[in-house]
Amino acid sequence: MTKPGVLADHQIREMLDAGRIASDRPVADGQIQPASLDLRLGDTAYRVRASFLAGRQRTVKDRLDDFKMHEVPLDGGAVLEKGCVYVVPLMERLRLPKGMTAAASAKSSIGRLDLLTRIITDHGVEFDRVPEGYDGPLYVEICPRSFSVVAKPGQMLNQIIFRQGKTLMSDDELAALHAQSPIVSGDPVISDGLGFSVDLKPAEGTLVGYRAKPHTGVVDLSRLDHYDPAEFWEEVHTKDGWIILDPGAFYILVSREAIVIPPMQAAEMAPYLAMVGEFRVHYAGFFDPGFGYAEAGGAGSRGVLEVRCHEAPFVLEHGQVVGRLVYEHMAAMPAALYGREIKSNYQGQGLKLSKHFRG
Repeated sequence: MTKPGVLADHQIREMLDAGRIASDRPVADGQIQPASLDLRLGDTAYRVRASFLAGRQRTVKDRLDDFKMHEVPLDGGAVLEKGCVYVVPLMERLRLPKGMTAAASAKSSIGRLDLLTRIITDHGVEFDRVPEGYDGPLYVEICPRSFSVVAKPGQMLNQIIFRQGKTLMSDDELAALHAQSPIVSGDPVISDGLGFSVDLKPAEGTLVGYRAKPHTGVVDLSRLDHYDPAEFWEEVHTKDGWIILDPGAFYILVSREAIVIPPMQAAEMAPYLAMVGEFRVHYAGFFDPGFGYAEAGGAGSRGVLEVRCHEAPFVLEHGQVVGRLVYEHMAAMPAALYGREIKSNYQGQGLKLSKHFRG
């Protein structure tokens, strides 16, 4: 029996071999990360009137019959327009055993495009959560927020992890881990996870972030290192250690702390406090084992923050705590680590846009 924890890469392969994960097309090795599986878009997007959950008594197909406006074939590439909501069946489906759940998240590059993507399931009552014993298809809801995008079948916008039993680390366990091998630069702020803050006093220069422009061209998700950042982003500078967030605007900022995910841990970004301000940090991510780990080439890796301001302008100050990392135990040591055996775009990162932009 698998011991409690987040399943490692070789355990995900065992699930594939056992038919616990099935797919319309064979799963490629590149989809399997140290602690997660990348999920692929199917051939058709359904434009729907509104975001929805299936609910306990319904399937996603039932709900599509209620809310579908039209079908958008993705073969050859199709534009998913800013401000619209789409549902796309994924190539992968699950048959989870007793005691196992799954959780999904947008991949890092997708979160940095302000592309809201959430997994939904038959009989589901939560986004991005797959209940114990689920047997059925997976769908992704896609809502471009800042930029319209071109999407194609087979593209990987989301990733999924598999949890056997209880996986979360307690604050005491996290403090002990930090004492054994530091997981963050400076003194840790540990409260229901590891707190992290925003960096608005860079070591060099005055550039602290980027703000999405309101009227831009389309981003083709298949084009990497292609677009001029200046056509899509405004630079955000400050000499004073604070910025004012504008309501409705989307920002890319960076954490003040360097973060480490050791080989036998995984982590997920989570909300810090609902009352810290009139903004929300978007959480595009699971952090695979090896992120920021010196032996995997990640010394000094910081967390990129995707921030949207709400109803009122808000002053964000250097060192303000804006989120937390929830650490989890791995069920086994991964065969590959992020940034070492697995190619990574963001190992050792500082302030960085998604891989679609040059520079």
